[in-house]
Amino acid sequence: MKKYLIQFKPFLIFIGTFFFAYILLTIIYKYYLNSFDSLEIDGISRIVGRNVEQLMYFFNFDISIVKSLSQPSLEVWYNKRFTIRIVEGCNAVSVIILFVSFVIAFSGKFKTTLLFILFGSLFIYVLNVLRIAFLTVLLFKYPENEHFLHGVLFPLIIYGLVFILWVIWVNKFSKYAK
Repeated sequence: MKKYLIQFKPFLIFIGTFFFAYILLTIIYKYYLNSFDSLEIDGISRIVGRNVEQLMYFFNFDISIVKSLSQPSLEVWYNKRFTIRIVEGCNAVSVIILFVSFVIAFSGKFKTTLLFILFGSLFIYVLNVLRIAFLTVLLFKYPENEHFLHGVLFPLIIYGLVFILWVIWVNKFSKYAK
């Protein structure tokens, strides 16, 4: 048994570090979410909604994002028609937590790790704002494709790019990079 523990030590350290970081960050995030009333949308999701609105205003889209009166969400009105709803799960925090946990588990030099986490998280955040903006326009034009667009295409893009960031991290910057 000791032989296997020694043999798989790097893997076990990775798994332990990943799950520790993931659980810790998730608990912190849940604690943050619990500070809001059940019908109140969290601050991060409000900022995401504001950024989506600013982006679409910049490109002269007829957009209005308002707080829902009945749910903890933001309603996105595009061309005077309700198109989508932004809820807590749309703010990309869970994806960022997953990204950060992986980078920490494969950490490199402290400064490099910190910078990669900051810039990678910012990249994921901006990508998410673009995702919501594109999704708004596409669901306005093609509402019958909601399942494919929201459930398949955009998650594939987001998680695919996070995977590419991980590959770059492991191969270029982590302590395991050659």
